[in-house]
Amino acid sequence: MDPFAKPGLHQAEAILQAHGVDAYFRSAAERTGDSHVVIDGRKVLMAGSGDYLGLSTHPRVIEAAVAAVRRFGTGVGGSRALNGTLDLHRELEGRLAAFLGQEAAAVTGSGFQANLALSALLGRDDIAFTDARNHASLIDAVRLGWGKVRSYRDLAHLRERLAAAPSGGGRLIITDSVFSMEGDVADLRGLVALAEEYDAKLVIDAAHDMGVFGPDGGGLATSYGLEGRIDLITGALSKAFGSVGGVLAGSADNIRYLDHNARSVLFSTALPPASAAAALAALEIILAEPERRARTLDLAGALHSGLRELGYDTRPSTTPIIPVRFADMAAAGAFWAGLFEAGVFTNLVGPPASAGAMLRLSLTANHDDADVTTVLEAVSAVGHRLHSNG
Repeated sequence: MDPFAKPGLHQAEAILQAHGVDAYFRSAAERTGDSHVVIDGRKVLMAGSGDYLGLSTHPRVIEAAVAAVRRFGTGVGGSRALNGTLDLHRELEGRLAAFLGQEAAAVTGSGFQANLALSALLGRDDIAFTDARNHASLIDAVRLGWGKVRSYRDLAHLRERLAAAPSGGGRLIITDSVFSMEGDVADLRGLVALAEEYDAKLVIDAAHDMGVFGPDGGGLATSYGLEGRIDLITGALSKAFGSVGGVLAGSADNIRYLDHNARSVLFSTALPPASAAAALAALEIILAEPERRARTLDLAGALHSGLRELGYDTRPSTTPIIPVRFADMAAAGAFWAGLFEAGVFTNLVGPPASAGAMLRLSLTANHDDADVTTVLEAVSAVGHRLHSNG
């Protein structure tokens, strides 16, 4: 069999193209500070970005990145362990550790790289218990490790799997705290209780909640006061922080172990200076301007409510990630194309990213109430037209 002919996103794309829909790898000629993009010469409302607080275009964040380039250049030319560590990295790590309620942190080139570091925790006698909805980076991490992998559907299923696991090896429970496709939230209290009951270590990926939830934006773990009972937190700086990069946060011993043993950390060039400086500036804004978090959540709530009033079920999400499911990729693609024609850009998602076909919407703190109205009016019009034609 041709190694290049395996199933994947290109198959979904072929279905869409057969229906005249070109939804993937669309390039923007310009991004504006009011959360619009210019595609094919048209300015459209971006309703699919993970830049939840709108900080990637914030003047202070941009200036911090520019100043870092002037001071350090565009790259560091090596890995963190050898020649690539900057004072910027150390400062960012210290600030992120405190922000996430942990003792220490390590920053990586991407959130994906941060999660791949988890493979270093899995020896031959260890077992990783992973939520079936986890992000692809967490799935790949446990595949790369030497240990066994047990997927679970919910807390009851996890309890069964923990109880049936042989003794002697390490046990690692791994979950997203906010699941990236449907925006639903893990039961962190229940997971902490099970981890403690069965002597397992708990790792959560806070990519979509750090910066957005919590008293100071430290994520859902800080919302529930659980940060001291979680063994490792991973995250991405490409969402609420408006930059790029990843983070691992936990005890000093755990972070030191990963620094010296995780291949994705050891053998990757360090985070570029501009990205580190941008994340630092974003963190300062997150702490100083809680109204940005409130605005993001308010807009998400308004969009959830409006879509539900139109007859679209966005459950179980209660976060800025807003899913709208469809029967198949052809139906989802037709709706995506209709919204794009109406001036609203959304994310069209299907296998292997999700189990079924869906549109994934999100708004940022740079949007306003008028933008919510624009999205809802477009959804209503496209839905009415497709239903009438169907």
